[in-house]
Amino acid sequence: MNYFFGFSYWKHDFIEPFLKNLDKKEITFINPFFKKNYFELALKKGLNRDSSIYIWGRKSFPKVEEFAQKYSMKVYRVEDGFIRSIGLGSDLTQPYSLVIDFRGIYFDPTNPSDLEHILQTAAFDTTLLQRAQKMREYLINKKISKYNLYANKKLDIPDDKKIVLVPGQVEDDASIRYGARGMSNLELLKQARANAKDAYIIYKPHPDVLVGNRVGNIQESQALKYADRVVTEVGLDSVLAICDEVHTMTSLVGFEALMRKKTVFTYGMPFYAGWGLTADTELEPRRTRRVSLDELVCATLLLYPLYINPLSLKICEPEEFLQEIEHEKYLYDSSSTYRIKIKIRNFISRKLQLLLRIISLKF
Repeated sequence: MNYFFGFSYWKHDFIEPFLKNLDKKEITFINPFFKKNYFELALKKGLNRDSSIYIWGRKSFPKVEEFAQKYSMKVYRVEDGFIRSIGLGSDLTQPYSLVIDFRGIYFDPTNPSDLEHILQTAAFDTTLLQRAQKMREYLINKKISKYNLYANKKLDIPDDKKIVLVPGQVEDDASIRYGARGMSNLELLKQARANAKDAYIIYKPHPDVLVGNRVGNIQESQALKYADRVVTEVGLDSVLAICDEVHTMTSLVGFEALMRKKTVFTYGMPFYAGWGLTADTELEPRRTRRVSLDELVCATLLLYPLYINPLSLKICEPEEFLQEIEHEKYLYDSSSTYRIKIKIRNFISRKLQLLLRIISLKF
């Protein structure tokens, strides 16, 4: 049997297309009414030393993890992939890409992960590297990123200064807690200004924060003490196309900037740091290998994640997935009816989540 911990109810159906190798009868989600009872509920439902355990992200389930360690059980950590969907995960949008990691999880540098292992040890043959190069060029040409939520626009930016992009992040996100020592967006902005005194700094808040779903908002007046401009509802490519550098804690934006051959400064330890491609304030001793850009792309986008076709919901190759994402992105950008439909859905989702948070605080 396979037991899933930390998967909210809306994820149950969404995760199943990625688990075609498992019989539905052997999948058990553990969602107790009182969170502290998760281990007892799992035991009642048959958890034993022959089970496999799946945990969402870096959520902590100490009793389950101790049980697994005692009996040398398999524990997999699951998280959204790097090119996810048209829309935000916090709006309960179906993910079309996931990672299922046996060693750890890519955004937690305190432990090894399958992605780190691939980058440290894999032999990247010519065929794989050619696929990686084509995929990188495709993503740039089609302006596809993780969420693909906003349309791209031409920005009126001075051309007589170095342009630095500072991407905001969700401040209570596990990648910040484990990979950047709990650094805040304001601290990041201050550091970026200190290291790029004469640059034109653009601050782009994280979309989850911008819509009010997650923590990390900076008042615009406060951000403008260190940044020259704050951009919000505009596609990521609009800013990446014009910037010279990206200064980030652990944001995926740093990886997307590397794909565009931009200079990237990291103030934490994201998965793409420490391999010789970034300017890092921290070092991870495990990461001793130096990789090329296409080797990084190959490991991150070809070898590590799983993809499903957005139409059939069947496991597919990344190239097939990208074609469907491009089509969905085209619909979102070109059809006002489709866009309004998505926005109404997201609005309802946010209001329901807010209501649930209020109820949970009362009880």
